[in-house]
Amino acid sequence: MYIPNLYKNENQTEIDQFLHENGFAILVNQTNGKLWATHIPLILGTNPNDEKILIGHISKLNPQAESFKQNDEVLAIFSGSHSYISSSWYDHENVPTWNYLAVHVYGKIRLHSFEESVEGLKKLVNKYEAKSEKPIRIEDLSEKTMLEARGIVSFEIEITNIEAQKKLSQNRDDKNYKKIISELEKTNDSQAIAIANEMKKNR
Repeated sequence: MYIPNLYKNENQTEIDQFLHENGFAILVNQTNGKLWATHIPLILGTNPNDEKILIGHISKLNPQAESFKQNDEVLAIFSGSHSYISSSWYDHENVPTWNYLAVHVYGKIRLHSFEESVEGLKKLVNKYEAKSEKPIRIEDLSEKTMLEARGIVSFEIEITNIEAQKKLSQNRDDKNYKKIISELEKTNDSQAIAIANEMKKNR
């Protein structure tokens, strides 16, 4: 990913939090000689060596699943809040732009055993059921229901590189920076307001 130095985020704590909060990713690799992408939730975890990994699964019917056996290199794309920035908000003439947060994670796939698949499902379900009034637990599902787990290919991604971009009008002076925040907040758009909040935290 092309990242100008001004927008590069190398704060690992921030990146980990971003991956936790924006866990629905696009998983990209080469499948049958062409680029292939699958939209899936991925969970940030650690392996027995205390190295950071991403855990996920896809359907066995997805051609990407079979391709992992021949091509284990993948790219996981995580997107956060984003919003259009009008140059009419500046006190000088300039071009419009877009503010956004994004993280690209590169790595190698390691396929799971069935037992590891079940553990991965537990982590995924526990994370997203945490706010449910009556949370579901994998351990409580019937044997019949759990047969569906045979229809997935579970894996972990051994992370080889992370690129994080935080484009939040860092190139603007304080006056224009505050004006952008003010205008974003006026939109009543959830994405714009989220970017305004990120800008407040960033400066």
